[in-house]
Amino acid sequence: MTTGIVKAVFPAAGLGTRFLPATKASPKEMLALVDKPLIQYVVEEAVASGIEEIVLVTGRGKRAIEDHFDVAFELEEDLKAKGKHKLLSEIQRIANLVTFCYIRQKKALGLGHAVLTAKRVVGDDPFAVLLGDDIIDAEVPALKQMMGIYKRYPSTILAIQKVPRSQTQNYGIIDAKKIENGVYLVKDLVEKPSPDKAPSNLAIIGRYILTPGIFNALEETKPGKGGEIQLTDGLRLLMEDQPIYAYEVQGIRHDCGDKLGFLKATVEFGLKNMEFGSEFKQYLQKLKL
Repeated sequence: MTTGIVKAVFPAAGLGTRFLPATKASPKEMLALVDKPLIQYVVEEAVASGIEEIVLVTGRGKRAIEDHFDVAFELEEDLKAKGKHKLLSEIQRIANLVTFCYIRQKKALGLGHAVLTAKRVVGDDPFAVLLGDDIIDAEVPALKQMMGIYKRYPSTILAIQKVPRSQTQNYGIIDAKKIENGVYLVKDLVEKPSPDKAPSNLAIIGRYILTPGIFNALEETKPGKGGEIQLTDGLRLLMEDQPIYAYEVQGIRHDCGDKLGFLKATVEFGLKNMEFGSEFKQYLQKLKL
């Protein structure tokens, strides 16, 4: 067993129903946030955090993700012939970001099931899980922040953020004891509780560091609604054998699995763009919103 976190699992087999019809034939993960697909932002976060191998759990119709991170010989030759060296360099960089391993999840049976499909590749090492819906704009990459917490508390770490009580039904919510600034010992997890039944307003977001014990827990987890195996249920079983901690990630989280969240992220990332951000700002100001 290694002491560091060098492997990450990216569940990407979902059907993207919240973005239909845009995702009918195109993977949700490939939606462009300004000038990069959503999944590239998350991959770059993982690489900047020290991840060396990404296990991408895909499904039918997700081939575009594999192609995006592969070598594009014809495109590279075309850019080279036209003297577009800056674009060529960027395309080559994308293909060499990190080592990928692709696994098919034949049926979208929940996040817990997606993680479980990566068991043979991950082995007995702790690993990260990153969800492509969550784009976290942070000075220090969100996963890197969590790795710092893992060094002090070498157990499962959940990324959390405070949400309005009125939104608890959209998240997994933790009941926890604060042990230091931004760090909590988890006492319970509740999947999408109504505001009046939520134990707190601390919501689990799309970053996890998991110990290999999660695989046994998920194998024992009974399928819930729609036959899906929920990661939250597996974590509750895991908590019976080992502690679980939660960390309040520092940064701005954008829920890009939601149409409004995606639009907000597009505006904010557009304004920060070095190439046209100032011109975009002037355009927005002219709209007199």
